[in-house]
Amino acid sequence: MAGIVDIDFVRDAAMSAGLAIIGGYNLDAATNDSAARIKERGRAEFVTPEPIEHLRSELERAKEMDDPPAIAINVRSTEISPLIEAAILAKEYNAILEIDCHCRQPEMTDIGVGEPMLHDLEKLQSVLSKLKRTGVVLSVKTRSGVVDDVELAIAIEDAGADMIHIDAMKPGAGVDYRAIRVTRNVTDLVIVGNNSVVDFRSAKDMFGYGADMVSVARAALNDPDTIDKLVHAVSTFQEQTGWYNAPKHICSGGDDRALAFCCLPVKPCAIHHVLDKHGITPQEFADLKVALSRETPLALGGQQTCFGTLIWCCKLTKPCFMRDGVLGQIGVSGVEYMQLKKTLSEDILDDLKGRHEHPTK
Repeated sequence: MAGIVDIDFVRDAAMSAGLAIIGGYNLDAATNDSAARIKERGRAEFVTPEPIEHLRSELERAKEMDDPPAIAINVRSTEISPLIEAAILAKEYNAILEIDCHCRQPEMTDIGVGEPMLHDLEKLQSVLSKLKRTGVVLSVKTRSGVVDDVELAIAIEDAGADMIHIDAMKPGAGVDYRAIRVTRNVTDLVIVGNNSVVDFRSAKDMFGYGADMVSVARAALNDPDTIDKLVHAVSTFQEQTGWYNAPKHICSGGDDRALAFCCLPVKPCAIHHVLDKHGITPQEFADLKVALSRETPLALGGQQTCFGTLIWCCKLTKPCFMRDGVLGQIGVSGVEYMQLKKTLSEDILDDLKGRHEHPTK
């Protein structure tokens, strides 16, 4: 939240967060001039005449805190040199640099920063590649639905970025979970899901479509305890299930990680679309899943599960007395079961990615 989230805000409302993203900070004369004009019409912005010195001061203050969260600095500039300088500074302080390709305030978009950067992927890739040469951990803040989300995610990953922070906004229709899902399906980027995350339920939905993390904005202004509550709920859920961001089932719109939970593909089901996308037949998928689960507890189950083994069983949060009965008999906890499914999911996707470079939508 430009003009709001600085180290003081982190100290007051976000000390329990895993990552605090401060900014957006304006690094050159053009962006600072635009920020000043935005402030004149009543919207918060950071105006930083000596931006690198200001950022160093903020990072020093964070360093002096007792057990602070990791810090990312969200920045804008019409020129590459200040961005490189900020990247070098961020690396010095073990911080993350986040490029703002998200702002849509006209004063910023008119000078080509923020959202307009998404419309020139070749130029964006060039900027990201140059920044990544500094060795900084690099994130890109985006807005879904502005350009093709798949092409954007692939371009950002190919340029060397490490993270994508997606404002999954669907104008007039709530959260665009599809943008999270398709990004998860085509990249290995760390995904931070943003938009309408106000409590554990909304965070869990974002996780279920592929987000590794969620970001909270206005909700933390309305209730300073929001982040503390959310961190506690997610941590508790991880302890109880072993996989806090386990995907929704494929038949419920989940991302491809959910192939680990699919039953045998013997009926008309959404799994067939996913298998077609990856160029694998139902029989090949069944053989793959069996081969990857051999010598693990997932291969057990006898006739007490729907298809004879735990290989084909669903996620722990879906009630199933047959699955749970088998887990009890073989001495595998629910957490262990989900961790086995997570490993199976990773192995399945590794195999499928080896068959082709990038799946389609």
